[in-house]
Amino acid sequence: MIDWSPQLNDTGKPRYLAIADAIARDIEAGLLSGGDRLPPQRSLAASLGIDFTTVSRAYSEAQARGLVDSHVGRGTFISERAAAPAADPERKRAEDLSMNMPPEPTDPDLIGRMKGGLDYVAANLVDLLRYQSPIGSERDRTAASSWLSMRGMVPSMERIAVTPGAHATMAAILSIITKPGDSVLCERVTYPGIRNIAARFGVTLIGLNMDAEGVTPEALSAAIAEHRPKALYLNPTLQNPTTLTIPVGRRLALAEVLRVEGLTLIEDDAYGFIPAKSPAPIALSAPDLTWHIGGLAKCIGAGLRLAFTIAPSPRCAFRLAQAIRALSVMPSPLSMALTTQWIEDGTADGIRRFIRAESAARQAIAREALEGADFLSAENAFNIWLTLPEGAGRADIVARMAGRHLGLMPSDAFTIAGQPGEKLRVCLGGSTSRETLRENLYFLGNALAPNAFMG
Repeated sequence: MIDWSPQLNDTGKPRYLAIADAIARDIEAGLLSGGDRLPPQRSLAASLGIDFTTVSRAYSEAQARGLVDSHVGRGTFISERAAAPAADPERKRAEDLSMNMPPEPTDPDLIGRMKGGLDYVAANLVDLLRYQSPIGSERDRTAASSWLSMRGMVPSMERIAVTPGAHATMAAILSIITKPGDSVLCERVTYPGIRNIAARFGVTLIGLNMDAEGVTPEALSAAIAEHRPKALYLNPTLQNPTTLTIPVGRRLALAEVLRVEGLTLIEDDAYGFIPAKSPAPIALSAPDLTWHIGGLAKCIGAGLRLAFTIAPSPRCAFRLAQAIRALSVMPSPLSMALTTQWIEDGTADGIRRFIRAESAARQAIAREALEGADFLSAENAFNIWLTLPEGAGRADIVARMAGRHLGLMPSDAFTIAGQPGEKLRVCLGGSTSRETLRENLYFLGNALAPNAFMG
């Protein structure tokens, strides 16, 4: 047992959180090493002059963060995983807060299982450094089929492709179905990635009117007649940024319009795997018209840069393979091998379930911290869509929040048709802890108060 006594900074936080923070800080500073035994709870409480229950809560908090391991009858020890020297702080600082990220796993057992997948990658490392298929090996596509079946998707293997992320897949699809000057329909407020991709290909996006259930069938029919578009792009579940999920009835109505008009659908199902009960993909109602993209960035991790894509037909899948080869060569074999192993041993589903539970917890924090504010949200969304109070400007609020570990993006980035309005996407995921998120959201709530922007 080491003679350790924490230096508690006066931050206004509860003492138990301050102690847990001190453990994390001293691990990072090298003052605590893996396997070090912390003082017994009663001894530390006595030395600090605080209640035993406060230290007990602090050790429990540290264990929840993966900093310590507790063993009945033996004591509390610094986790070998938490103190591992391989962590690169530069990687953490490189986090892009402008992206809508899932909350990151903190459960030590789950992280241990995730690391276990690297053993398979290491055992096949030389083979995985070769050029491989642009749409994944048979084993990888079989794993993709298994994963897609959780959304009720059971296409033939000839239609399945493992692709290098949803973003690259959209680019490949547009390269197949459009030429410069063509138009593609989408939600009036939509994912900014499709804006950037369309602009690169000289494709015009046409924003469709939406109601509380999403794009209306009437708006879709009218736009098809007026613009003769090449495709409709939709992000139908937990839509980024509005958090809207198109209900079953509306999905069926939109699919009927697509079938009647023979219009291609690009279905971006980035968030479909997160809720316990998501409506069935539109692809099930119009399979021969739909490019269904089951991205893994939101339900497993963005760093994998993988998506499981279902083409409308085997012929379309062949054309997709050619486009991927031309634009991206192939998805990363290292990422594919790790993901396939995680799917086969259940780790991927464990990550997905963690993200589901943690996103719900963070939405609860947002409701508490921003009580009275006007925003759209959903239980498992990674963000809220905040309408600013009268007199507040989105640029001003973003400036006030500068330096805070909270991702804010103004409505301009998402708006295809009409005026953007004074709205912000507020991201709740990424590496930030629940406590830091709560603190920053309360700060945002204060910035929204009327007296914050008067005068």
